[in-house]
Amino acid sequence: MNIHHLELFYHVGRSGGISRAVRHIPYGIQQPAVSSQILLLEQDLGVKLFNRQPFKLTEEGELLFSFIRDFFGNLDETAAMLRHRTAPLLRIGASELMLRDYLPHIIQRLALSHPQLRLGLRSGYQSQLEDMLLDSTIDFAVVTSAPDGRKPQGLQGVRLMRLPLVLLVNRKSKIRSAAQLWSMDRIEEALICLPAGERISQIFQKGLKGLGVDWAPSIEASSLELITRYVANGYGIGVNVNIAESVKHPKVRVLPLEGIEPVEIVALWKGPTTPIIRTLVEQVQGFVKQAWPQWCCEDSLPAERRARAGAPVGPR
Repeated sequence: MNIHHLELFYHVGRSGGISRAVRHIPYGIQQPAVSSQILLLEQDLGVKLFNRQPFKLTEEGELLFSFIRDFFGNLDETAAMLRHRTAPLLRIGASELMLRDYLPHIIQRLALSHPQLRLGLRSGYQSQLEDMLLDSTIDFAVVTSAPDGRKPQGLQGVRLMRLPLVLLVNRKSKIRSAAQLWSMDRIEEALICLPAGERISQIFQKGLKGLGVDWAPSIEASSLELITRYVANGYGIGVNVNIAESVKHPKVRVLPLEGIEPVEIVALWKGPTTPIIRTLVEQVQGFVKQAWPQWCCEDSLPAERRARAGAPVGPR
């Protein structure tokens, strides 16, 4: 049997379905890929492992799951035991843009105080990263905040900055302002944005509703950079955040968005604020303050907030 197929089946059995498993598998894989590889496993064994709707393991599926559960279920515990004997591992989740363009500068500073630190990097959507934190498959994440500012139960965090949203149009477009779009009876241009479940798209649609504008997405892109590329290629108008690395392109014009709330970026982690997490948060806050002073949030670590309120902080 293919070990990777068994691992995917373990996550499906543990999560109660393929779509749920995709949100908890600790590396990037799409639902069609999981489905096809599970099908290969069933074909190899000559049995059906589970019923799809509603999800239920078959007798053969129960037998196989009970056989592999202890092995895959104890991997994290075994890895933690082995890591305890070596250098510490810090697993960080963020967008591809964050991991590629900004995190290296932060890690360079972090290494000064933790030179033996090992890193594990994971990219994903906001909901995926929050699930990884809750499942303890990553230790720290930088994500967009909920519109009401609430953190998922069980997570701690600090606000980092509030980024304005902008519209991106192709330089050949006759559109010169967002107000020009809002004045139209019907917007014919295709809207390019992140998937509907992402906070940036939710905040933008909420803002449109407040303006009395109806504009449904035509293209859902997997990253902010991809939105910019599609606008540059003339596929429509994009919604993005006002960061140069995300929106800068010779074929794209940036239009301010008045009347739309900015998106809040937060750092999240699970459990107590360890010395490594504390140092990382401080380095991230310092980087944000230096790079985007006009948008940064002066938020404190949880223990510092309790100290200001007069509550005991405890040892660091």
